[in-house]
Amino acid sequence: MSFFRRIRGKLTPPKAKVSLNFNKYSSALGENLDGSLAVASQEEFDAMEIRCEIVCTEEAKKIKRSYDEKLGREIEEEVQETATLYSAKPAIGGPLKITEGYREVFPFSINIPAGGRPTYKAIDRKVTWSIKGVIAVDGRPDVTGATTEIQVVQPSVSTVVKEKEVIREVVMIPCKYCGTLMPQTATACPNCGATRTA
Repeated sequence: MSFFRRIRGKLTPPKAKVSLNFNKYSSALGENLDGSLAVASQEEFDAMEIRCEIVCTEEAKKIKRSYDEKLGREIEEEVQETATLYSAKPAIGGPLKITEGYREVFPFSINIPAGGRPTYKAIDRKVTWSIKGVIAVDGRPDVTGATTEIQVVQPSVSTVVKEKEVIREVVMIPCKYCGTLMPQTATACPNCGATRTA
């Protein structure tokens, strides 16, 4: 093998594909996201780990004030700020020897933290959850699958009081403006503050 082919082999990921399938593309806070990760390889290599990478990010438009020396005064400009609210890399397999023609499906169940933020999209703010499959490889770039956006919602609230045998269920409805679930008895959205119209 030539020197350049060895160098190129170190700089490129193995010839393999990773794809995710989900039982459903939405999950409530505190619940598990269930699905499977399929691996197909056209090359032999050693995998350190098969994992999913799940991330929750928040993007917000904010007004930033700064001093402009040319104008001799403060100016305001709109900036986009991004923050990672949650990040996890749960392993679902490995280490293992992957051979040419290897095919395997790895089931997974990943918990969405109850204290997280639900998916939210508005003009000035956005909270998104995304997930991708990864084959970690030592000494070479990892094999990564396409990043998929998932919908994370507030859990529906229900209470059961057994002493008096009273069962009460709170019906949740989506906000017309931001889509956040809120109790049917609420007069305003707890997330965006919009007044309920119906």
